[in-house]
Amino acid sequence: MSAASAKAPLLDAFYQRYLTDETSARFVAEVSRYYTLGTLARLAAGGSRTTRRAAVLSIGFLGNFECNDLLGRALHDNDRVVRLLAENGIRELWYRDGSEQQQHQLQSIIRLNNCCRFDQAARDATRLIEEADGFAEAWNQRAIAYYQMERFNESVRDCRETIERNPHHFPAAVGMGHCYLELYDAVAALECFRLALVVNPDMENVRAQVGYLQRTLEGR
Repeated sequence: MSAASAKAPLLDAFYQRYLTDETSARFVAEVSRYYTLGTLARLAAGGSRTTRRAAVLSIGFLGNFECNDLLGRALHDNDRVVRLLAENGIRELWYRDGSEQQQHQLQSIIRLNNCCRFDQAARDATRLIEEADGFAEAWNQRAIAYYQMERFNESVRDCRETIERNPHHFPAAVGMGHCYLELYDAVAALECFRLALVVNPDMENVRAQVGYLQRTLEGR
C-alpha cells in the first residue's frame, strides 16, 4: 500500500464531516494540516470514488494554477460528483495564477465586468496582459468585455489567446462559439462548441447547441 493510499481514510473522514456540517474552513484546516498537494494529487488520480471526491474538493480549495492539468483530467472522471467538483475547483485555480498583486488586479477586472463597466474592464485587462502576458484569465476577462461591447472579432482573438495559454479553459471555447454566432459563422461556432465539450463533456446546454447547429447545417 502506498503512503498516499494509507492516508485516504483520514481524508475520507474529513470529507464526510464536511458534507454533514458544510464548514469549509474546518475542512481546509484539517486537510492542509495532514496533506500536501502532491499527496492530494495522487489521491485524486487513483483513489476510491469518495477519496477522489475529497481530494478534488481539497485541491479546489488549496491548489494553485499548477494543479490546472490535474483538475482538467478530473473533468473526465467516471464519477459525476468528481467531475462537478473539478469544474467548480478548476475555475478557482484560474484566478490564482500570477503574483498576488496581479491576482488583485484580476479580481478588480472581474468586478468591473460584473458591474457592466466593460470599457474600463478592457482597459485594465490590457494593462494586466501587458504586464503578465501568460495570465490566461486576464485574456478571458478582456474577451468577456469585448463581447459585451459587441467587438466580436477582438473577443474571438482573446478567447484564442486564453485557450493557447490554458487548454482546459472551456468557457473561452464556449465564448468564442457565441462570438461566431454573432458573426453569422455557424460552422466556426460549431467547431468551438465541440472543442468545449472535448475539454468538459458535462455541459449539456453546449451539447444541445451542438445538436441544434448540426441539424441546421445539415438542413441547408
